[in-house]
Amino acid sequence: MKRNPLIAGTLLLTTAGFLSRILGFFYRIFLSRAIGAEGLGIYQMIFPIHGIAFALCAGPIQTSISRLTAADEKRGRELFHTGLSISLGIALLLAVSIRFLAPFLAERVLLEPRCAPLLPVMALSIPFSAIHACICGYYYGRKKTAVPALSQLIEQCIRISAVFLIAHVCSSNGISISVSLAVWGMLIGEAGSAIFSFLAYSFSSPPSPAEDTGYNPDREQLVPGNRKQINKPLFRMPLAAPLMAMALPLMGNRLILGVLQSLEAIFVPNKLISYGMSSAEALSIYGVLTGMALPFILFPSAITNSLAVILLPTVSEAQAAGNRRKIERTISMALRYSLYMGILCIGLFTLFGDDLGLTVYHNEEAGFFIAVLSWLCPFMYLSTTMGSILNGLGKTSSVFFHHAVSMLLTLFIVVFFIPVYGIQAYLFALLVSELVLAFLHIHTLSGEADIRLQAGQGIVKPVLCLAVSIGILRALLPSLNPALENLPADFLKVMAQAFLLVILYGSLLLLLHRKK
Repeated sequence: MKRNPLIAGTLLLTTAGFLSRILGFFYRIFLSRAIGAEGLGIYQMIFPIHGIAFALCAGPIQTSISRLTAADEKRGRELFHTGLSISLGIALLLAVSIRFLAPFLAERVLLEPRCAPLLPVMALSIPFSAIHACICGYYYGRKKTAVPALSQLIEQCIRISAVFLIAHVCSSNGISISVSLAVWGMLIGEAGSAIFSFLAYSFSSPPSPAEDTGYNPDREQLVPGNRKQINKPLFRMPLAAPLMAMALPLMGNRLILGVLQSLEAIFVPNKLISYGMSSAEALSIYGVLTGMALPFILFPSAITNSLAVILLPTVSEAQAAGNRRKIERTISMALRYSLYMGILCIGLFTLFGDDLGLTVYHNEEAGFFIAVLSWLCPFMYLSTTMGSILNGLGKTSSVFFHHAVSMLLTLFIVVFFIPVYGIQAYLFALLVSELVLAFLHIHTLSGEADIRLQAGQGIVKPVLCLAVSIGILRALLPSLNPALENLPADFLKVMAQAFLLVILYGSLLLLLHRKK
């Protein structure tokens, strides 16, 4: 682990991601039953505003802190302090603006007046998101993932505990549970993770600087014979310039992408109404798709998302050192494991999608969506890891262009085809856009580095392993059925079979790898 921080960091983030998402499933099940599919749809409608706010105040600055800290770790704390000052200032301005513009945003932008009372509560979470993002960016740049991983788990635990407690109090006092329950849970979770991250950072030790008794106005001075450092202001203009030089293009890019993504989220229910559904039906089916089915599809992405987070500073560091060979090895590894994961998920969700929808949510539509969306997995995981590598290589403009093309394609299909073909058109749009995005990322990377991935190794081998694993599982099922019947819940029976399939698939891949 110490010799390979990329693997160690990825494993730590992945473990935290899986635990967080497991908790999140129980949370989603509770929410789906507490506020219903329509309530989930209304809850999902506020995230376009949250996403745009995050793109303006947190995401780009987090990436800048991560990249610049990876390139010069000795200045990591100064970079963090400066980035946090900027991020928090923007976040507070946005929170106040959303608070006072909530009725207009709900009625005129989101086209759903019932979101108006939810937006002021959501706005309070934005400054906490900014604090959390900046601290995580600092630790990602140092390739130390313990604090981000723990904060992710703590956020989920606090959110779930708060929602359960509020729901219990409401039920005990005869108060009806509304969608605001989920939004208050989001706020409390964000606040908890921000406070934990800030305390962890405050009590941590900075990286040990090299001995330096000379004076340098751009660095902290060590007084001869005294280890105490001279206090510096949190905001430092010389560091703000490179931070914002990197963050502003990202901010512009993410703002445009956030607007496109928001239009997609706003138009899908609206166009379903044009297809012939009532408002309640449109919000319900949108809630089932985005609040029930997609979380299952995104669950395995805890691995690829964790890998992507670590890839950015790793590639940036290799590029700064001129280590082209390390960059090529990193790309090949990311490609290979993204395909391994994606192909496995196609098998898992097509086999067990219907059962998962029924046993978890008691909803047939959720099961259908899970099975159909499974084909997104390889392209989604590829675009995540390849996009992170491109950002690490400084190709942020290319990443922006690729995402814009992908989202415009989705928006085109949503606007012109959903009124004719209904939700099927949206499912098709998601698949085509992810395929196009993955292709564009890989095409651009091929011009930057020598990508070596044979089709036999990246596609044929995992497909063969998956087919054999499914065959073995089906052959074993008659013998396993007596043991499965003793499990207390149908969901556990499905998960036991899925877990066995994962073990068989992983074992076959490992066996073929060792033979090679």
